Amino acid sequence: MHALSVDLAERSYPVLVGPGARHEVGRFLPPSAKSALIVTQEAIKRAGWVDGLNPGVPSELFLIPDGEDAKTLATVETLTRHFANAGLTRADVVIAVGGGVVTDVAGFAAATFHRGTAYVNVATSLLAQVDAAIGGKTGVNLPEGKNLVGAFWQPNAVLCDTETLATLPPREWACGRGEVAKYAFLGDAPTADQPIEEQVARCVGIKAAVVADDEREGGRRMILNYGHTLAHALEGAALSEHHEWDVRHGEAVAIGLLFAALLARRLGRIDEARVEEHRRVIGSFELPTELPPDADAGELLEFMARDKKAQQDLTFVLDGPNGVEPVRGVAAPDVVATLAAMGARR
Repeated sequence: MHALSVDLAERSYPVLVGPGARHEVGRFLPPSAKSALIVTQEAIKRAGWVDGLNPGVPSELFLIPDGEDAKTLATVETLTRHFANAGLTRADVVIAVGGGVVTDVAGFAAATFHRGTAYVNVATSLLAQVDAAIGGKTGVNLPEGKNLVGAFWQPNAVLCDTETLATLPPREWACGRGEVAKYAFLGDAPTADQPIEEQVARCVGIKAAVVADDEREGGRRMILNYGHTLAHALEGAALSEHHEWDVRHGEAVAIGLLFAALLARRLGRIDEARVEEHRRVIGSFELPTELPPDADAGELLEFMARDKKAQQDLTFVLDGPNGVEPVRGVAAPDVVATLAAMGARR
C-alpha cells in the first residue's frame, strides 16, 4: 500500500493507494461522526464495491444517476435534501464511492450542506484516483460549461482502491489515461508500462505537491489543467450543442494536450520535436488526437472564453522554455488557426 499526503497544514489528509484501500474508510471519519451517508451509483453498487464497506458508524446508501448528466445542481438539491431527511448533521460524514462524477457531486453537496460537512472519497475509477478525487475541487456543470459551479472543500482522506479498476470498461480506462498522459509533462510521471498501482501513486504524488503549493488555483495549480481548456470546451459543446459527440473526459484531455502543444509551437514556445513528444506520449496510452466530426473553431472558442482560468481574456496552460505554465492574453486568431490545423471548420 502506498501512503501519500496532501499537506495543507490543519487541512492535511492522507491518500492511500493499493488493493483493498476502501476497507480503511473507518480510520478516517471525524471523531464527531455518529452516522454516515454513502453516495454512489448503481453501476458501482452492482460491481460490489460498496459490499463490506464498514465506516464503523450507522450508514445509509444513496444512489445518484450514472454518467456526466448527473453533474447538475438538480442532483445536488436532491442529494442534500436526502441528507436533511436522513438527519445528517454537520458533525457527521459523507462517503463518496465512485469515479469523478460521484466525488465531484458528493463533495460539492458536502461542501454546501450545513455550510460544510466532512467527506471521504473512495475512488473507484482511474480518473478519480489520479485526479478528480484529490485536491478538494468539487462542482457541477451548467449548460454553459463544465464545472462552472463548485467549491474548494478538502476531503478527510482519499482511498484509491486499485482492486476496483478490474471492472472498468475500456472507455473508462481511457478517461483515466488522459489524465495520466497529462502528468507526463508535469513531473516524475509514470509510463504506460508500469504497474497500475505505481502509475496511480506517482500521479497522486505530483498532484499532491502542486495542491500543497497552491490550494485554490491562484497560480501554479493551473498547470493541472494542462490540456483541459479545449477538453472542457469539447465536453461543454457535447453537453449542450452536440449530443451526438461521443467524447469522454480523458479522451478530450488527450485531444486538448495535442492542441496545447500545437498552439505553443505556433506561439514559438516549443519546437516540432516537443510536439512529436506529445504525440508519442498520447499514443503510448492509446488515446485519440482528432477533433470530433464537424467541430467548429468559432463555437469552441466561445466555450474556451468561459473557462475558469480566463480573466476577460483567453488563458491557456502551455508548454514552453520554463515548462508548463499559464499563459494569458492568447490571441483568438492563433487559437482558431490551431483548431483549423486540427481539422475544425473556421
